[in-house]
Amino acid sequence: MSQIQTLLIANRGEIARRIIRTCRAMAISPVVVYSDADADAPFVREADAGVRLPGNAAADTYLRGELVVAAALRLGAQAVHPGYGFLSENAAFAQSAVDAGLVWVGPPPSAINAMGSKIEAKRLARAHGVPVAPDNTVETLDEIGLPALVKASAGGGGRGMRIVRAAHDMADAIASAEREAAASFGDGTVFVERYVEGARHVEVQVFADSHGNVVALGERDCTIQRRHQKVVEEAPSPAVDPALRERMFAAAVAAARAVGYVGAGTVEFMLATDGTFSFLEMNTRLQVEHPVTEMVTGLDLVELQLRVAQGEPLPERVLHGVESRGHAIEVRLCTEDPYRNYLPSSGTFHHVEFQPAPWLRVDSAIESGSEVSSHYDSMVAKVIAHGDTRAEAARRLRVALERATICGPTTNRALLIHLMTNLATIDDPSGHAVHTGWLDQHDLGDPPSPSALQVAAAALAVVSSHHRGSPFPIGWRNNPSQPHTQAIGDHVVAYVFDRADRLELLHVDGEPVELDAFTRDQLARIDTCVVDDKVFVAGGLFAIPIPPRFVDPDDAGRAGSTVAPMPGRVIRLLVAAGDEVAAGQPLLIIEAMKMEHQVVSPTTGTVAEVFVRAGDQLDHGQPLVKVDPA
Repeated sequence: MSQIQTLLIANRGEIARRIIRTCRAMAISPVVVYSDADADAPFVREADAGVRLPGNAAADTYLRGELVVAAALRLGAQAVHPGYGFLSENAAFAQSAVDAGLVWVGPPPSAINAMGSKIEAKRLARAHGVPVAPDNTVETLDEIGLPALVKASAGGGGRGMRIVRAAHDMADAIASAEREAAASFGDGTVFVERYVEGARHVEVQVFADSHGNVVALGERDCTIQRRHQKVVEEAPSPAVDPALRERMFAAAVAAARAVGYVGAGTVEFMLATDGTFSFLEMNTRLQVEHPVTEMVTGLDLVELQLRVAQGEPLPERVLHGVESRGHAIEVRLCTEDPYRNYLPSSGTFHHVEFQPAPWLRVDSAIESGSEVSSHYDSMVAKVIAHGDTRAEAARRLRVALERATICGPTTNRALLIHLMTNLATIDDPSGHAVHTGWLDQHDLGDPPSPSALQVAAAALAVVSSHHRGSPFPIGWRNNPSQPHTQAIGDHVVAYVFDRADRLELLHVDGEPVELDAFTRDQLARIDTCVVDDKVFVAGGLFAIPIPPRFVDPDDAGRAGSTVAPMPGRVIRLLVAAGDEVAAGQPLLIIEAMKMEHQVVSPTTGTVAEVFVRAGDQLDHGQPLVKVDPA
């Protein structure tokens, strides 16, 4: 039995911090590797030691297996934990760690290799009696039919996936999926399988030790997704009854035994509307959504991983069946704007705080002052709530999101609050149930807007920040003749203060606000934070821009131009100077946060000038293409 004293965590962000917590509980010293972009990240400070991997891009840092192994040896580690993503499902990396004399906290490289190729994994599952949907290589599309799903063979997390509904779209879908897969996993191999309309995504957590024991620890429902990336995950699944659960568990255990599995793994299934299920893939690692299983079982899956890696058998409690208690729901907090086609965001989180509760867990990559770059995934935290029932867990999660303070880059918090508020009605398995494509088809409508009082609080915060240091009361005039005004976002707030700095008059967009005791109290309770050119209101639920006092000449020169919505890299130019374009027509494709994003024409007209080339690195706001309106 090999005792682990120092563990190298070959990952970053929230999963690195989560593994560090278990290391502390087990008296194991955690050490890390980090890129230049992560030099000041919380996980680096929390580790006992770290080795810098020069560069920012994943391909130059976290995907360089030889550098990671060398770092582990340099730091005196006995074992390597890969987390998820990056090299976690790379059999060659696992083997290189073993060859270097390190304990690999994961399944044998042979099992990773068998399940690492989704093409081979499906063939293997089918051979062992596990239901599998029709699939093959991209050369035999006619055998699969449409709609079809193009999918990366060597990765997960929604990267390198495209739905194809028309044959003429297949070539572009394959090329785009290959680029995204190569950037995310270092392997651009893709395959095509039949896309099952209206299906749910249900997965089974399996665990195996080196003594021949394999168990299923429960299922998770990960159906609510956007662009094949999970948004909401919960345990147990509301769509699985005891009989179906038994069949899924048996299939999952059979798939794990087929490859001689050891450690934590997840067998994923698509659950059709008729109750049949088919093997999707096996993730030979810890899952992002593992906390919901931990919340309902009381287990620490990372601790189990480390004990199994040391050669210990699974505990009797696990072998004899773990009772599931209540319901747990996890949402992924991401730096993206759902109301602008999930446009990624980056920058500094000025204030991050969740109000603690016994039923709440937050696995976060960020804290106040953290910088989020465009080099990695947009997920910055996972928020998990537990309750006796699904409805209680959803309500608690909604309250936790509403009461949190998150001031910084745009996040999907408003969408997550919307989903938790309406979960019972949008996903009722006895009536209308969601499917994996539901969120992409769902009209989100307009983003939530601040109330009149919240707008007023934001405007007055700007006034106060401008007035700071002055000996005169806010807005005071020797001979007042009219109210003062402050523009904020798309709003105009008019106000008058008396000599005692007491608000006498308040109008928002021309509508008077009655200033009684209740209103004054409510106004005083709205927290605000003025940072640069924004005001964060109500814990950052709203970020309202402050109009500039003077127009920057450079900004004025950009009229008629598209600009980079985020830092990134130009992957492909779709137009040239002189081309006629329609409003909404794609102009170019940018890669940021490991995803591809289209920049479209704001108007119908003629391309007057193209300012960038394929391969260029972009800064936020950099001019891209100028379109002269028709």
